[in-house]
Formats: sequence, structure tokens, C-alpha cells
Amino acid sequence: MSTIVKETRGIRPGKAADTGVSRSLTANQAPTLVLGGTGKTGRRVAERLTARGLPVRIGSRASQPPFDWEDQTTWAPALQGVEAAYVTYYPDLAVPGAVDATRSFTALAVASGVRRLVLLSGRGEDEAERAEQVVQNAGVDWTIVRSSWFAQNFSENYLLDAVLSGEVALPSGDVGEPFVDAGDVADVAVAALTEDGHTRQLYEVTGPRLLTMADAVAEIAAAIGREIRFIPVSPESYSAALTEQGVPADVVWLVNYLFTTVLDGRNAYLTDGVRRALGRPPRDFATYARETAATGIWSA
Repeated sequence: MSTIVKETRGIRPGKAADTGVSRSLTANQAPTLVLGGTGKTGRRVAERLTARGLPVRIGSRASQPPFDWEDQTTWAPALQGVEAAYVTYYPDLAVPGAVDATRSFTALAVASGVRRLVLLSGRGEDEAERAEQVVQNAGVDWTIVRSSWFAQNFSENYLLDAVLSGEVALPSGDVGEPFVDAGDVADVAVAALTEDGHTRQLYEVTGPRLLTMADAVAEIAAAIGREIRFIPVSPESYSAALTEQGVPADVVWLVNYLFTTVLDGRNAYLTDGVRRALGRPPRDFATYARETAATGIWSA
């Protein structure tokens, strides 16, 4: 089993898919703060904004100025001169303290002049929904992107080592999950950050199909042309294995919560969030598997 690294996961008229940038956000070229700007969705959001010629400020511990959720003294410098922000909480909005931190950050952001907030949230998480309410009540333009599990969990950090080993062991049964492509999440976030028409919208984003973890592993195996075994294990044995690997106790708790609570069947349905935000269907997991296989990352 691999160690755990989780990011921290209707057609509207008048949109221009390539250039639909709100005049109000580009008049003075204020930077957009992208928290988690080196993570799965944050990196993609930053890349897309940069490609449009928009200034971006990465919010991470290694950036300048640095941003650290656990060090509030880093927040104000990161927010200086910012008018819009993409907010992702590390490691996950489900962890204790996440709602309070989101409340403190949001209040400071509004006081600092931020007038558009886009929050990455998670489906089926009570704490995440409380954080959503914090942003919704902030008194500025807001958009919530409530996401299902990222397809990229199989290729970026979390499950990559397991796929490479040819054996993916997880505490999940026959529960379907509508894996969403991180690129779709980023596209929705960028639209909300740069275009009009997304204010006060909650986009629940999923892929177009339900797949069990075993189904997803099988599609990856087909894409790379070699066998990958999926092994269902109990939550207890999975947690014990993570602990033996030296994974911190709080991360072990988070993983156990995600598999035993979020993946209990409550999210086993599809939504139209990607289509409503972007006017197109979400990318299919098979497309993700095929394109990722072509990069060679699963052949190392």
C-alpha cells in the first residue's frame, strides 16, 4: 500500500470558453490567489489562469510569500492586493479545525479586499458543508465546487505506488464512485474565478459514470496492458498497514473516515455540475486512464 497524500479533493448563455474573462477582474490585473497551488487542482487552476495571461499568486509553504494553513501570520501577506481566491484546505475540510480555519481565513480575506471566493469542497462530508456555509455567508461573491474523488488519485501521489506494484489494496467494497477528472474541477474553478454568471452557484461535480474501486483499477490495467490486482481489505487492516508505514495518526484517521463514511454509498449518484458550469459533459474515467497511460507514468 502506498502512503497517503490527498489534496488538500445547465449551459449558461454568453460564455466564451476560450476568453470569457470578467472585465471587473482584469481591469487592474490584481493577482488571483490559488491556495494549494502545487496540488492536483490548484496546479491546474494556476496553469489555466497563467495561460490566459492573468497574474497568479501561488499559496503554498514554498511560495513567496509563503502560505501555511497552520501559521496565520502567513495569511495577510498572501492576501495583499488580491481580489479573487481559489480556496483549498489542506489536508481536507473533514479534519478537526478546518471549519474554524476557513472562517478565520475568509474573514481576513474579505477584510483584505477579496471580493470573489471559490471554495473546493467534498461530497458527503458534514464538515465540508459547514465550511461551505462560512464562505456563502462571507458577504462577497462565492462559488462552491463540491467534488467527488479525483481520478488523478491513481496517478498523482496517493495510489501511484500501488498501481506500479501491480496490487491495489483498499478498504472499499462494491460502492460506486463517480470519479471526476481534476482537469474538469480546475476548468469549473477557473470559470468561476474569471467569468460572470457563476456567483452564488454550488457546482457538485462528478464524472459521467459510477465505478467501484475494482472497476477503476481494471480500466487502468486495460489502458496499460498489464495485470493489476485489486484486493479489498478491512478498514482496520488498512489503517494498521498505514501505521506500520509511519503514516501520521491524523492522516490515518482521515483515510479511514473517507473510506468508511464518504464511500458508504451516500455519493453513489451522478450530478450535472460540470455541464452546468461549462456547457459540456465531464471527462470519462476511461479517457483519463488512456491519456495517463500514454504518458508512461504507470510504466516506471
